Amino acid sequence: METKDQQTPTFSARHRVPASVLRLLPNRWDFIAFPLIIGLIGMMAVGYHETQAPMATLQTQAITLDPARLPYYAMLTTLRMLAAMAASLVFTLAYGTLAAKSRRAGQVLVPILDILQSVPVLGFIAFTVTFFLGLFPGRVLGAELAAIFAIFTSQAWNMTFSFYQSLRTVPRDLHEVSRGFHLTAWQRFWKLEVPFAMPGMVWNMMMSMSGAWFFVVASEAITVGNQTIILPGIGAYLAQAIAQQQLGAVGWVIVAMTLVILAYDQLLFRPLVAWADKFRLDNSSSGIAPESWLLDLIRRTRLIHQLLIPVGQLLAFVARLRLWPSASSRVAPALQAHGMTGATFERRQYRMQQAGDIVWGGAVLLVVLWLGWRVVGYVSQSMGWADVGEVLLLGGLTLLRVMLLIALASVVWVPIGILIGLRPRLAQKIQPLAQFLAAFPANLFFPVFVMVIARYQLNANIWLSPLLILGTQWYILFNVIAGASAFPNDYREVSANLHIKGWQWWRKIMLPGIFPYYITGAINASGGAWNASIVSEYVQWGDTRLTARGLGAYIAQATADANFPRTIVGIAVMALLVTLVGHLLWRPLYAYAEAQLRIN
Repeated sequence: METKDQQTPTFSARHRVPASVLRLLPNRWDFIAFPLIIGLIGMMAVGYHETQAPMATLQTQAITLDPARLPYYAMLTTLRMLAAMAASLVFTLAYGTLAAKSRRAGQVLVPILDILQSVPVLGFIAFTVTFFLGLFPGRVLGAELAAIFAIFTSQAWNMTFSFYQSLRTVPRDLHEVSRGFHLTAWQRFWKLEVPFAMPGMVWNMMMSMSGAWFFVVASEAITVGNQTIILPGIGAYLAQAIAQQQLGAVGWVIVAMTLVILAYDQLLFRPLVAWADKFRLDNSSSGIAPESWLLDLIRRTRLIHQLLIPVGQLLAFVARLRLWPSASSRVAPALQAHGMTGATFERRQYRMQQAGDIVWGGAVLLVVLWLGWRVVGYVSQSMGWADVGEVLLLGGLTLLRVMLLIALASVVWVPIGILIGLRPRLAQKIQPLAQFLAAFPANLFFPVFVMVIARYQLNANIWLSPLLILGTQWYILFNVIAGASAFPNDYREVSANLHIKGWQWWRKIMLPGIFPYYITGAINASGGAWNASIVSEYVQWGDTRLTARGLGAYIAQATADANFPRTIVGIAVMALLVTLVGHLLWRPLYAYAEAQLRIN
């Protein structure tokens, strides 16, 4: 006789839900994460809709100082900065890899990068805005692309230098391991080099995003001939507030900037820092891993997590593709095909390399001579050698200011950056403050300096100098923090076990460990200071104008007077000085860091 339980199945047995279906059912964490995703999609939709509007709407929709419009303006500016960040990331991976992997390309690309970061952002706008407007005539998209490109030029160089430095300092033993696993160049790039560079690059992405605020005003108020194009955004709002001398509106800008910086710190960079921590070169687990509530939230979701699995599998498949076999894997077939020994093959390769170097060097020299000839021919029509000598003297004065300020900033921020980077919890607390200080437009301090210098009759040649470093000193701090954060904990434990303390610990352990990162920060700070000299040595507030004798003031005055030959000479001398400093100072320090201070 069957029992009741045997005759009638239970409800759970009859309606058992398959495990595959359960994995697709959202949990409570999905319902928390979905609004964030929908909000991001909504922002992108609004931004795309704005780019499709006709240019006439920019004239009919004037910028208003109503604080209620600031959230909308801040959203548009943030979208432009994120788009520029995405473009900068693609540029970094391509340009930095080519410069680091190809010796001949690096001889040209690295000096060009030095020059590019010293060229003022306004200079890029002058040459590119007509091009972008011509691509999409009569539509806002052209002006938006010009603004995004201007922001791109304030982000990409710093990130590229960081990635280049990381690729050049990958530990040799890791390269040996990759060769032991027979990884191709493509696989080694995605499985070794990009992960190794990720912690430092994330910190430089934060610095680039913060530093872009300095150029937001210039990128959202574009002048083409006699026409001025003002894009709605927080930079245009700030420019309007300064033009109308509305201190209350400037205060609202500071509040809005603070909220935006905190938002992308919590929603973008803190998750990236926590995620990139797994790529640290570390054999010890004693360190405190950085945390992110958003990253933890995404990991706890069920539906979103399942939707992200195919994306991760696709990326892993792409990284495993055996593209671009390594040179060592191609040597054996070449030897067998030509019947050569290894020594003969090496001698032949050496001769071919020498011939290639001669041809490459000759081509580069011809291009440089041709450009120089064209510039000299244009400039000589209105300037003499005495004028060029004066520009060189002014360049020397600005060079002295830049190098002195870089040294002073290094003395201040290197110890602070190391102490912050070695304490992940402190770094998480300091990170938003450092981002805000880096993002705070340094040009808002210019009126204060002008009023103080004019009131107390101070020497402008001395007291305008700090303006060069106000916005660029953070490159040193962020890179040192990145270097200290990536420093292996087991190295610290060994030094503790050996009782290495005090000055010996700084000189033998930490300073060599963060030196490659510091060099990257110093190069970026130096390039940024050259860029800032144009607005820092020639400052105006109302009817009061102060000028410090230097190359930046010379270029600013020549640009204001529409004297193009003098402007070209000034920029050419600046590029020459930046290149010389790069070859005589920064490149040898890079080589020293690669040869002596890399973690093997």
